Amino acid sequence: MAEEEKNSAMEMERKLKKEEKAREKEMKKQKASAKPKHGHGKSTKPITLTDNKNNIKDTPSETPLGEKKRLSSEMAKQYNPSAVETSWYEWWERSGFFKADAKSTKPKFVILLPPPNVTGVLHIGHALTCAVQDTLIRYKRMSGYNALWLPGFDHAGIATQDVVDKHLMHERGKTSHEIGREEFLKEAWKWTHKYSGTIKTQLRRLGSSLDWSRECFTMDEKRSKAVVEAFVRLHKEGVIYRGDQLVNWDCFSRTARSDEEIDHIEIKGRTLKNVPGYEKPVEFGVMTSFAYPLEDGSGDVVVATTRVETMLGDTAIAVHPDDVRYKHLHGKFAVHPFNGRKLPIVCDADLVDPELGTGCVKITPAHEPKDYELGKIHHLEAINIFTNDGKINKNGGSEFEGMKRYVAREAVTEALRSKELLRGVEEKDMRIGICSRSGDVVEPMLKPQWYVRCSTMGKEALDVAANGKLEIIPKQYSTEWRRWLEKVHDWCISRQILWGHRIPAWYATLEEDHLKKFGTYIDHWVVARNEEEAREEAAVKFPGKKLLDLSQDPDVLDTWFSSGLFPLSAFGWPDQTEELKAFYPGSVLETGLDILFFWVARMVMLAMKLSDGEVPFSKVYLHPMVRDAQGHKMSKSLGNGIDPLDVINGLQTRLEKGNLDSKEGIPECGADALRFALVSYTAQSYNINMDVKRVVCYRQWCNKIWNAVRFAMMKLGDDYKPPLKTISPETMPFSCKWILSVLNKAVSKTVESLDAFELADASNTVYSWWQYQFCDVFIEAIKPFFSGENSDRTHAQDSLWVCLETGLRLLHPFMPFVTEELWQRLPSPQGCERKASIMICEYPSHLEEWRNEKVEAEMEMVMAIVKTLRALRTVESMERQRNEKLHAFALCGNASTLEIVKSHETEIRNLAKLSSFEVVLKGEDKGGQAGSAVVETVNENLKVYLKVDGIAIDKEAEREKMGNKIEEIQNQKEKLEKIMGVSWYEEKVPANIKEENAKKLAKLLQELDLFQES
Repeated sequence: MAEEEKNSAMEMERKLKKEEKAREKEMKKQKASAKPKHGHGKSTKPITLTDNKNNIKDTPSETPLGEKKRLSSEMAKQYNPSAVETSWYEWWERSGFFKADAKSTKPKFVILLPPPNVTGVLHIGHALTCAVQDTLIRYKRMSGYNALWLPGFDHAGIATQDVVDKHLMHERGKTSHEIGREEFLKEAWKWTHKYSGTIKTQLRRLGSSLDWSRECFTMDEKRSKAVVEAFVRLHKEGVIYRGDQLVNWDCFSRTARSDEEIDHIEIKGRTLKNVPGYEKPVEFGVMTSFAYPLEDGSGDVVVATTRVETMLGDTAIAVHPDDVRYKHLHGKFAVHPFNGRKLPIVCDADLVDPELGTGCVKITPAHEPKDYELGKIHHLEAINIFTNDGKINKNGGSEFEGMKRYVAREAVTEALRSKELLRGVEEKDMRIGICSRSGDVVEPMLKPQWYVRCSTMGKEALDVAANGKLEIIPKQYSTEWRRWLEKVHDWCISRQILWGHRIPAWYATLEEDHLKKFGTYIDHWVVARNEEEAREEAAVKFPGKKLLDLSQDPDVLDTWFSSGLFPLSAFGWPDQTEELKAFYPGSVLETGLDILFFWVARMVMLAMKLSDGEVPFSKVYLHPMVRDAQGHKMSKSLGNGIDPLDVINGLQTRLEKGNLDSKEGIPECGADALRFALVSYTAQSYNINMDVKRVVCYRQWCNKIWNAVRFAMMKLGDDYKPPLKTISPETMPFSCKWILSVLNKAVSKTVESLDAFELADASNTVYSWWQYQFCDVFIEAIKPFFSGENSDRTHAQDSLWVCLETGLRLLHPFMPFVTEELWQRLPSPQGCERKASIMICEYPSHLEEWRNEKVEAEMEMVMAIVKTLRALRTVESMERQRNEKLHAFALCGNASTLEIVKSHETEIRNLAKLSSFEVVLKGEDKGGQAGSAVVETVNENLKVYLKVDGIAIDKEAEREKMGNKIEEIQNQKEKLEKIMGVSWYEEKVPANIKEENAKKLAKLLQELDLFQES
């Protein structure tokens, strides 16, 4: 590494540490300022403010930074995300709750944060990563693991160079090439300092429980040491080599580009397109035909191309060996009209299609991938005709030298015309590669570069996925893994930019060299850890020869190389640190599916190579991609990303980009609601079409949970003491037995889903319990128990407290802020030491004594009756009595149903808001004798009647309504049967989906029978 770059890296590390110290100093300062000046050091009364609705709420000014949040004695009437989410994070971080212990005997669980690029700010796609990973890490931390979530930042070579270049052009009107390496590096470090701080603020605001004490940057001193060491070792083993191969060259940025930076677009016929560096649009979509004279003067051969300027680098013409039209030309030569170069006419059955065009193909090995491969077979010369900035070089001939490539395109066409060799120009559909960063049309170009041999390492990465040492989740992406690695090519790792790890290779210029130009001889390179070591290597490699100069390669390494080392370098490799021994290999690598090859596969390949075959993580979990309205991946460089803080804090301006469908801006949603929405979206397999309305719904759900706790606090009272031990539901009322049983089932399902990385299922389970069972049913069912002093009241209080305390712990990994605030408000058992925070409590686990299938089945029937009675109130004839308490009957088809329904008359009457409820056996149908009534079938053994005296029932309308329901169910049944009847259904559809579909079909058939009977 060059001295100035090393110094910059060290300076960056010092600055990061300085920022951390300043943060701690500010915490101490605010803590000191919060202490009272009088009163023997006692705390002053918490300050509370009121909003315009006279709701008491907590504010950031109440709690000094880093101290435990001071909560007002009275809960606000409405949930306020900004009030709830303030102060907790600073206290969590200051308390060390996020830190993992390298000496711990607990089982480890390690996740590395995919290092965000220091090129701007995080967008919703990054927020998805944080939501998923923080859910996993909090769950494992609460489950007794030594959980480490390690934060890192990526220097993002080309991406950072591009944005800093744009910044320089805007601010100073200059490019990186104009200001030079040293000055540009200073600007790049400034940019890094600025935006790494912004990103850290975003990560904290999202609630990311990262171990900030282990924060690292891909260009800090330790990571840079790892990069150099890896390069040197791999070069010595022959894995890294220098060679001439075709690369994707960006003439505007003057660097090689990786495949993932190129977008291929279709050109339909003649098309004018703007290209960076050209004043007027460039024409694409045309095919130029021209003739090459034969050497013997017997005629010519006609070829065609969409890139006529590349003919300046042609070194052969190919024909199909079986094409009778050109049999007489086998082994002959054509002559280049501009430089006199002899072009052999070669035969190739793979490249040439005799039915396409003239059947003759021009061969340009230095500028066309297929031609390059053919050139190697036929030992053809490969002549590069372009300079790094896309101009014709001296190899292209003095007539065109210095012209830009697309200017030369026109000049070559005219020159061919003047020599009477032009045969025609016609429209032609074509495909061109565009660099997604610079917008330049990528030029295939033969360049000497540094490469990594990938075939052997790729085979090893394939094997560990096949034998189970590496599990890819979801499983369908294993196919993608195989597709990439079975055809893996050598990896070009050098980039012609200034920002990045400078390649630790030096070029030796010897006195005896005929050509003194830098880089001329491919065998004159020495690889070493520093210049001193390079000189020693050169002395060994060139014994007895005089060394005139030793110059380090100005190129830098591809960013994916340093990030590929991250599982090792993050823990101090190549040094055998305590951290490396404790935390390597990691547990899970969670990231977007778009970089499965570019990052994940390269980490596996490099880490296994450098750690004696040890796989860097046992599982790879791939989340879907959040895309904008046009289906593009959200990207900082494309400017289509949405700052998650705009969703958390609210944005009152109309969105111009992205697909958070909101024409009026975004309401304040909070981090918890955003996180929960993002995790729930992971059920989608590939793309996320995100709608801000879904986030708003979860924000409203937070309000429901808030009010449930507020209700509980009122019903528990100031004197309530929670049970010391786990409660036994045996003697409890029916509704309490039921809520504990379904809570137990929700706990089991959530844990099972989280362990299987089915996060959407886990979030849906937690949501369903809180929303549909606890809030909608249980709270309503126990309200009568608080009307007076009785044993049921005590049972209701205990089950209410247990549900809240357990339910908040169950929800915490998904929604850390609101669960912490509400959990801290709950009373704790007397004589029992309470944990400081919910995040270090135990995650709920299954309790067999709470399980009660019989109670659950009975409550299922109760709720079916309640829902049916509620539905009956929605008929048009009930409009006037919709909110009145009415009388109802249940007609049971057998004695067992009668017994169950009769035993739960109270719950049904209360939940359905009835004045009275009567249960009768079939044959005692009082519904038809008691005046007007509306009827609905609950199941094959149960019907309910809602008495509506004084209202005429339109029987025909009710029959029509039943008919419409039957038709709706029939359509659903047919649609599902069609899906299940496709030829590939049994073979390709996952077992759980097939099982779910079978249950749906059975339910539809049952409903169809019931409605037809009614």
